[in-house]
Amino acid sequence: MTHSKPGSYGEILNISIPLVISTGSWTLMHFTDRMFLSWFSEEALSASLPAGVANFALICFFMGTATYTGTFVAQYFGAGKFHKIGPIVWQGAFFAFFSGLLLLSMIPLADPLFRLIGHHGNIPALEASYFRILCCGVTFALLSGVFSSFFTGLGKTRVVMIVNIAASGFNIVLDYAWIFGKWGLPRWGLQGAAWATVISAVLSSVVFFILYLLPGNRKNFATASGFGFNGKLFKRLLRYGAPNGVQFFLDMSAFTLFVLLVGRLGRRELAGSIIAFNVNIFAFMPMVGFSIATGILVGQYLGKNRPDIASLCVKRIFILTITYMSVVILTYLFLPGIYVRLYGPRQNPNVMKEVRELAVVLLRFVAFYSFFDAVNLIFSSAIRGAGDTRFVMKVAVICSLFIVVIPSFLCCVVYRGSIYVAWGFFTLYIMTMAVIFFLRYRGGKWKGMRVIEMPVPELSPAPGSLSESEVLR
Repeated sequence: MTHSKPGSYGEILNISIPLVISTGSWTLMHFTDRMFLSWFSEEALSASLPAGVANFALICFFMGTATYTGTFVAQYFGAGKFHKIGPIVWQGAFFAFFSGLLLLSMIPLADPLFRLIGHHGNIPALEASYFRILCCGVTFALLSGVFSSFFTGLGKTRVVMIVNIAASGFNIVLDYAWIFGKWGLPRWGLQGAAWATVISAVLSSVVFFILYLLPGNRKNFATASGFGFNGKLFKRLLRYGAPNGVQFFLDMSAFTLFVLLVGRLGRRELAGSIIAFNVNIFAFMPMVGFSIATGILVGQYLGKNRPDIASLCVKRIFILTITYMSVVILTYLFLPGIYVRLYGPRQNPNVMKEVRELAVVLLRFVAFYSFFDAVNLIFSSAIRGAGDTRFVMKVAVICSLFIVVIPSFLCCVVYRGSIYVAWGFFTLYIMTMAVIFFLRYRGGKWKGMRVIEMPVPELSPAPGSLSESEVLR
């Protein structure tokens, strides 16, 4: 393993780049999925995002809580408490497993849920079908998130990258085969895309679990001997992880409700918004990679009692993120055609002309708010990596309700207003949170926070003990 100076760009890039590639593979998978569906039919495309984000919003609380395990791993690793790492990961796994079983109860509610939303034509039936199939894979998605957080918390992000690339590539191949009926598989369209997603989640969870139990991890981090329910650790995970889960849930719910409400304005508005958001994934998901790296490095250096280096890491990751975003924003403004022309049924190239024209305009909103999204992601991740999850949760409650949900409902349902007004509120939502989280970070309270038991003052390693570099070899 290459060792870099603490807080250097070398260290940051060693952790960040695999995560950016990993999230980029996820981006490519979803972009390709929606592109294939747009070739299949406009209805399939229009049903995919509302049902997909509704399913994801459903699991967000559980995912946000379970994967907060990674913050514990980072801080325990930084503090040198390696024996605590396996047990906390198992608490996250227990939470994920039983949460997944609970979420299966949502399958019978799919039809009434999407009928209530009231989209046009056959779209509600397609949405319900897609949603039901995705629910079959939520347990595996949650477990994959927990066991991958073990590696991210340690800074072993290349492992996460390799597994996610493999799972995403497998998903893309299955998507094509199952949507269009290739290589002996049935032509299932939207349902085929859903089953491809479920199978790739099963694959990634199994691979991460096998890697988690490798002999080196069992020896150094008690990944096998730490198996078992630990009430104190479980409560500690819920204390910090549950607010993180609530924030994650509210953020995704606000986005989901926004998409569903925009769909009440018409199929053109829904499809145009879906394309704009799908294109936005190109900017958003690599930023997620940088934000995950922020949380890892903040957690590890706070575990070492080095908030000064943690601050340096946050500053430098923000510079990298803004540089990347600036390039993407320019393409949104001056080259939108390279994105939107990929969408539309092959058999009738002109059927989505108006939808594409609307998507180009909406990409200008995306270009404007993307800068603030970078601020939002990096600084919220920094304070969450320290344990300031309750503050993040409170901000999410207030902003999602009063800036997105209520204004969007009034605009799209009560007054049947312009889609541009609705998108204006969504942009304001991101800008507001960005300012709040930046000010919270600048206040510095996070530097004194920990999610683990407060570390003792740094001591010289005992003779014969393992150093971090020796553990990670």
